[in-house]
Amino acid sequence: MVLDAVVAFFILGVVAQLLGAKISFPDGLYKSLSMFLMIAIGLKGGIALQKHIDPALLGMSVAVIAFGLVLPLIAFPLLRFFGRLDRINSGAIAAHYGSVSVATYAVAVALLEASDISYEAYFPLFVVLLEMPAIVVGLVLARGSFKQINGHFIKKELIANQSILLMLGSLVIGYFGGASVQKLSPLFIELFSGILALFLLKMGLVAGEQLSTLKKNSMFLISFGILMPMIGGLAGTGLALLLGLSAGGIALMAVLGASCSYIAVPAAMKESLPEANAGMSITASLGITFPFNVLFAVPFFIALGQYLAK
Repeated sequence: MVLDAVVAFFILGVVAQLLGAKISFPDGLYKSLSMFLMIAIGLKGGIALQKHIDPALLGMSVAVIAFGLVLPLIAFPLLRFFGRLDRINSGAIAAHYGSVSVATYAVAVALLEASDISYEAYFPLFVVLLEMPAIVVGLVLARGSFKQINGHFIKKELIANQSILLMLGSLVIGYFGGASVQKLSPLFIELFSGILALFLLKMGLVAGEQLSTLKKNSMFLISFGILMPMIGGLAGTGLALLLGLSAGGIALMAVLGASCSYIAVPAAMKESLPEANAGMSITASLGITFPFNVLFAVPFFIALGQYLAK
């Protein structure tokens, strides 16, 4: 089996961190790379959507939102009763695992395109839709009441959320921009894999740092960080089959179900659940689940999608 060169940069980052190598990124570069990926994914989706708009998309979108509502409801009892975590931290971590990782999705897209496996053009829209529901459900689970979610939070973290605005806005620009969007392709399309490799190098460094801090609840966090992606991924596979998606679509829906947020949700939790242990959430999502997904779950679900679509 040949290791994909883009994924290899993630492994390089983990190894470098564990060996104590000093690889420093300029201040702000991580955020710039994140913004690039969000814009690139949105533009690519918008360009493809011009040719493949589907009237059934509305019904699919409703199903995807429902999927996003269910995932944290699966994660919460596992955290609360098997992990014996308190309600606040159970709700916060559940929100992470009900939401999505743009980087994990980008890795899956890169691997599908490298293998010449097609997928539905509207998936960037699904990425955007899955950012929101889990945040609300996680907060309700943590607080025990919807009433404690104020209007300021809804505006700042759901409506004015950076990742949601960038991806959805870029999707709209890609769709309505017509031929003029091609002027952006040298940066956002042709350099996508190279920028993703650089981003994964940084992610490898961060993941390696999180792995070295595993202490309290380490065995449960490791178990949960591997089990929950498989549960979410298999649930996503089932949803994709019900929606009649292609082999690539099955793989991407599974990857969305398996991934967890470490950008949008941590920001939301910091705002509305400051008493939650942010280190525990980041260690589980970025130190355990992200490496597991990139190295094992994404290739597995791509292979599963091809098998089921035969």
